[in-house]
Amino acid sequence: MDKCTVFVVIGVILLVLGILNCRGNISSVHWYNRARVSDEDVPKYGKWIGIGTCIIGGSALVTGVLELLMQDSIVEIIALVGIPVGLVVMLYGQFKYNKGLF
Repeated sequence: MDKCTVFVVIGVILLVLGILNCRGNISSVHWYNRARVSDEDVPKYGKWIGIGTCIIGGSALVTGVLELLMQDSIVEIIALVGIPVGLVVMLYGQFKYNKGLF
């Protein structure tokens, strides 16, 4: 399996998980990362975690598709920017609604 395919597959998986999280299904988040999220904050927490996951997945998907079309590894910059941005969004939701990292 080449690098482009891996980026596309990972991107699609993360986009699906992100959409599920945005809809309030946070069962894909490890139990200790959602342990202190109150029932009323679950939709908000899921939204932030889902947005972050979608950013990471979208950047991986776009990177894979563009690299497939352009055959140029410079497009990996999209993933290198998207992953930290997605992580920051996820950490914001984690600290705000779980009151800490763990």
